Amino acid sequence: MPGHVHHAMSKVILTIGPAHTLRQAARLMSARRVGAAVVLDPDTSGLGILTERDILDSLGAGQDPDRERAHDHTTTDVVFATPDWTLDAAAQAMTRGGFRHLIVLDEQEPVGILSVRDIVRNWSNARVPLTL
Repeated sequence: MPGHVHHAMSKVILTIGPAHTLRQAARLMSARRVGAAVVLDPDTSGLGILTERDILDSLGAGQDPDRERAHDHTTTDVVFATPDWTLDAAAQAMTRGGFRHLIVLDEQEPVGILSVRDIVRNWSNARVPLTL
């Protein structure tokens, strides 16, 4: 099923804690070449997501990336996908919510992360080249 989340998602997830500074998060995201990190908060047993956009918004507001903590910039009202969602359903959820990443859960455990780039890559690889 190449049109499903489990075929397009990244199975390696960058996870950080809520006490990471934004600079630490940015360094880890840059080193891994990812646009989002899953924030695991052991105190709340919840999952959140910190994205490039969250870090840029903080910098743009003049906040100090060495003092700002991931917890204060994490989206906790997260829309989750499951591996068996279609990529169309994932793209629609992203469009409706105005975000570019979905945490993928299987039986309440994070098993991947799906980005808009992953969807585009999957769709472009699935297309048959035109012959003239």
